[in-house]
Amino acid sequence: METTMRERFWERYTLEELTPQEWEALCDGCGQCCLLKLHDDETQELAVLNVACRLLDIQSCQCSDYENRFKSVPDCTQLTPALVKEFTWLPASCAYRRVEEGRKLAGWHPLLSNDAERVHRKGVSVRGFAVSQDDVPERALESHIIAVLPM
Repeated sequence: METTMRERFWERYTLEELTPQEWEALCDGCGQCCLLKLHDDETQELAVLNVACRLLDIQSCQCSDYENRFKSVPDCTQLTPALVKEFTWLPASCAYRRVEEGRKLAGWHPLLSNDAERVHRKGVSVRGFAVSQDDVPERALESHIIAVLPM
C-alpha cells in the first residue's frame, strides 16, 4: 500500500502529524545522527566523534541495514518527534530539528533541491570525514572527538 506525500508537508504539519513516509522523507541524509557520542556524567557534556556506527555506509550516508538496525546495534535510537526535542546534539542543519523549531528547510535539502547528492556537495554530511566504528579500537575513541556539547 503506497501512499503519496502531502504537498510541502514539512511546512504545513508538525512532526507528530507526519505519515511514516513523510517522516522518512524528511531525513536529509547527512548521517550526522549516526556519529558516535560519549556522555560524560561528571561534566554533563557530550562528545561527538567522527566515528560512525558500523552500519552507516559512509559514502552514501545511509544505513546499510536500516530495517534490522535495532537488532544489529542495540544502542541505535529511533528518532521520534519527542526525541527531536531532547536530542540537543542534533545539528542546526537537521531537517527534523529545523521543522521542530519552526524554521524552513535548508535550500540543499533533497525535498527542495530534488538532489540527494547536494547535502554532500555542501559539506553537511559526514562523507569525507567520518570513519567506521569497525576501524577504530574502543581505546582510541577519545582521539576522535570533533565537538564537545553541553547537555
